[in-house]
Amino acid sequence: MGEEKSPCKVKLFFGLLFPDEEILARTEKRIVNDYGDIDLQSPIVPFNKTTYYENEMGQSLLRRFISIVNLIDQVELPTIKIQTNLLEKLFARPEGSRQVNIDPGYLTFSKVILATTKDYTHRLYLGKKIYGEVTLHYKGGEKSFCPWDWTYPDYREPMAINFFNELRNIYKRQLKREE
Repeated sequence: MGEEKSPCKVKLFFGLLFPDEEILARTEKRIVNDYGDIDLQSPIVPFNKTTYYENEMGQSLLRRFISIVNLIDQVELPTIKIQTNLLEKLFARPEGSRQVNIDPGYLTFSKVILATTKDYTHRLYLGKKIYGEVTLHYKGGEKSFCPWDWTYPDYREPMAINFFNELRNIYKRQLKREE
């Protein structure tokens, strides 16, 4: 019989989709205000792997990942997803369409988890009407995060993989300091 143990704290990150750097700056400012300082940010790159968001958010969208200095408890992710959904509505255009898509998630040594409101075969219910998806998994032999069959195309890109590999290094150093 296994023994129950509390999970480690995890590294909070946000995947951001946006049409221009003005809304990015407003979003990052609010995230910092709500969750703490940013300790890693990816380059801004074109989001061109799908047209899924074009009808609502327009064409020529951009992608950036950011992570937060403070570690969180894993059980906080559903609440954070609900809060970021409200933030998307706050920053929406007057007619209601979003100007930013904010996807929170967390990183552990072995996986990258994304929060979502959509259930599917590879997602687990986390509570508060929020589901979690293991989007990337770490392969020690390759010393890198790797995608699954269901991983979103932009999370398969070298920019994303590099971001999460670097974030894993930051997380490792952070946990050693806390020991």
